Amino acid sequence: MATRIRLTRHGSKKHPFYRVVAASTDAPRDGRFIEQLGHYDPTREPAIINLKLDKIETWVRRGALPSSTVARLMKKAGWKGLTPIAATPAAAAEG
Repeated sequence: MATRIRLTRHGSKKHPFYRVVAASTDAPRDGRFIEQLGHYDPTREPAIINLKLDKIETWVRRGALPSSTVARLMKKAGWKGLTPIAATPAAAAEG
């Protein structure tokens, strides 16, 4: 089961807002998802981007790929890429 970080559309006709979710690639666009990771409201001026970057980082570490739109939103929200994991003492002793 491959996982993607993508948008799901909500709101009424011509007044959309989107939730950023981690979902299986087999799930429909507005269907079942695993976890909600934030939201995006393009109708406001300026657009509201509220992302839980720590949860997104967890999903990216697990192998989830963000869609191109979510990747742009992550960059606007201040995503700097994966933070390095601190080496554990046991791993430092082995290497």
